[in-house]
Amino acid sequence: MQETLIQLAQEEAQNYSSPIVAAKINGEVRDIQSEYNHDDEISFIELNTALGWRIYQRSVLFLFIVAVSNMNKEAEVVAKFTVNKGLYCEVKIPGQSINLRFIQDIEQEMRGMIANNVPILKHGIPRQEAIELFQTRGNRGKAALIASLPHPMISIYTCCNYPDYLYGAMLPETKLLGQFALDMEQSGVLIRTPDEMTDGKIRTRVEQPKFGHILSEAKEWARILECPYISDLNQINTEHRMGELIRVSEALQEKRIGQIADHIASHRNNIRLILIAGPSSSGKTSFAQRLRIQLRVNGLHPIMISLDDYFLNREDTPRNEKGQYDYESIDAIDTALFNRNMLELLNGHRVQIPYYNFITGKREWHDDNFLLMKEDQPIIIEGIHGLNERLTADIARKNKYKIYISALTQLNIDAHNRIPTTDVRFLRRLVRDHQFRGAKAIKTIKQWPDVRAGEEKYIFPFQEEADVLFNSALIYEIGVLKKYAVPLLEAIGRGEEGYTEARLILRFLQYVDEIHDIDDIPNNSIFREFIGKSVFFKEKSKPPVELVV
Repeated sequence: MQETLIQLAQEEAQNYSSPIVAAKINGEVRDIQSEYNHDDEISFIELNTALGWRIYQRSVLFLFIVAVSNMNKEAEVVAKFTVNKGLYCEVKIPGQSINLRFIQDIEQEMRGMIANNVPILKHGIPRQEAIELFQTRGNRGKAALIASLPHPMISIYTCCNYPDYLYGAMLPETKLLGQFALDMEQSGVLIRTPDEMTDGKIRTRVEQPKFGHILSEAKEWARILECPYISDLNQINTEHRMGELIRVSEALQEKRIGQIADHIASHRNNIRLILIAGPSSSGKTSFAQRLRIQLRVNGLHPIMISLDDYFLNREDTPRNEKGQYDYESIDAIDTALFNRNMLELLNGHRVQIPYYNFITGKREWHDDNFLLMKEDQPIIIEGIHGLNERLTADIARKNKYKIYISALTQLNIDAHNRIPTTDVRFLRRLVRDHQFRGAKAIKTIKQWPDVRAGEEKYIFPFQEEADVLFNSALIYEIGVLKKYAVPLLEAIGRGEEGYTEARLILRFLQYVDEIHDIDDIPNNSIFREFIGKSVFFKEKSKPPVELVV
């Protein structure tokens, strides 16, 4: 007879510094209401971990959804994007808009449920019964999603008689969920919670009006594409309509890049440096090339300079708290030389540009690497520190145009289960690193926490410094990435490092049908940077390097 993990978790709780929120059974993440066999290999996940806080955030979101339903049965919650250091959710109520009083009432309802320690119960029901349940409740996307799953039984979570299908483990009761804050946003609510980078403290809200604009744009693109959920993407794929979706998706990006180029061209007398920044795998390099071409259409002849070539020699590179070279720090860049070179170029001087050899870790000077600018030649510079004013401190702000590249997917699993932007960027990087850098999946998995920490420190704080933001996400890309990523992730065996992380991604990818027909993806697509056959990149594998880009 199988037993649940609840009692075992209670017995083991004293051995952990924070509450147990889930478990690993044979390396697979499961909630503590799951059954186990006595020969299973079991370890527990405590709250104060990256995975623990993700489970916590998911549980708070469910509590919010239940509270909204308790307040108004006709209200619909749609989990959308991470913004302003929280999760933005739309709240749609027929015939009315939400207000501050409504949000205050929701919070009071949530805190009442926490005080009463309401259980969050998990139970399995036959798949067809689950489909009918959510069809009856008007949850079209959820019903279609469940219909696509091969499992005969579906796990449903219930709280206060509100049933839901949620991707990932949940806490079994509400008493631990008091660490949250609600803020009113346009047409919705921002939910702020702690995470692994805040030492258990609620994230401080940061106003991001420019980032809010790109969120609105992402919503508009989703409306145009008529593909809000994975089930819609799968249906389009099944009906052989993927080519049209790809072409419209790519056209939206091309139009936006053209608009940015038009704006730069209209201010050509002032804008001389175009700085492009964004987190790992956001598509900065391909965007820079696409922008260069659109600037050519406007009669400009941009020069491209890689910030990588201004790295200090490896022995002079600062180290992080782990004692490793910190290539993501702005102090790894020779900012003095960079500013001097840029000023010389802007003043009409012929300048020798350095070349950084990643094999030797040394700066080199080549006789054929001189630049001389003309009036119709702005400089395009791509690198993670482009928005940081320290990088170009000696150059007047009016002469700089800063672009932030993000990758905000417009696609949700369903209304209550979002696809984190971070997960999509991870898949991009996983596939790219394997194909063009010879890296195994485990290397990408091990590097990712440090990459994310670097982004939090060196990139995200400067988002609002940008003059314009560009969304590089393409609504079809997850289905394409799946066919490349699955074999890499499945190669990590049980008991090996990275197995749990690989299984989590594989569980998410089960919802997505593979997209095989990729010939419609143009060779200048930002997405080609990750899957290959990009007109902007040479098709050859590269030796692994220490640098994170």
